[in-house]
Amino acid sequence: MQKTIFITGSTDGIGLETAKILASQGHHVLLHGRNPAKLEEVVSMLSEITGGGQIESYVADLSHMADVERLAKAVTERHDKLDVLINNAGVYKTPDPITQEGLDVRFAVNTLAPYLLTQRLLPLLGSSSRVINLSSAAQAPVNIDALAGRIHLSDQMATYAQSKLAITMWSHSMALAHKDGPAFIAVNPGSLLATKMVKEGFGMAGKDICIGADILIRTALSDEFEMATGQYFDNDVGQFSSPHPDALNPQKAEEVVHTIEAVLPGTI
Repeated sequence: MQKTIFITGSTDGIGLETAKILASQGHHVLLHGRNPAKLEEVVSMLSEITGGGQIESYVADLSHMADVERLAKAVTERHDKLDVLINNAGVYKTPDPITQEGLDVRFAVNTLAPYLLTQRLLPLLGSSSRVINLSSAAQAPVNIDALAGRIHLSDQMATYAQSKLAITMWSHSMALAHKDGPAFIAVNPGSLLATKMVKEGFGMAGKDICIGADILIRTALSDEFEMATGQYFDNDVGQFSSPHPDALNPQKAEEVVHTIEAVLPGTI
């Protein structure tokens, strides 16, 4: 059955590989990128797939919450249902770590933007829909002041790891708040895969990127994830696993969600 699947950050890396496979399977794929020219190249490439599904594209810079709002509005204007939302877009190493809104770009793109986008698209996500949030093996206790933009951390890896724990935490919280669906599933797609992030951040080629794409497709479509809401899948070990203990701590999770919503006043 054809699904309508929205993938953020789908002009390169795991997102692009996932989009290629899903399009080749005949699914209706909604692409997202921040570079219009690059996005158009991907649209052209995927549109040439024989027997491929319908392709749409949306431009937005997820480091700016106003862009996230416009993105959600654009998708909502064209659709009344989404089967899968894959919050894949992510940032690790960057020469410009602070956004115009005074936030660390890792928290903005990796944590806040997917939260806001998911909230805005909830009316399109039915009980059988799935929200897949890209987590990581790198998870570290969240500094609430850093998440809120009150202080800035100098260690880029530490900030990245905190942003990934934060999205894992709100995935679990959203699952508890929406027990009738959609499903919220956090996934570590695999460590040190051959993405631009790994090449720029660690100076290495990385492992086969299809490892990450394959698990995202399984999470999106397979029956094995039908009842997986609130769970964390660690693809490094190939099974559901326990995330950092903070992700399952109700008080700490509530503090993170409260901080996210305070950073987004008037939007949530």
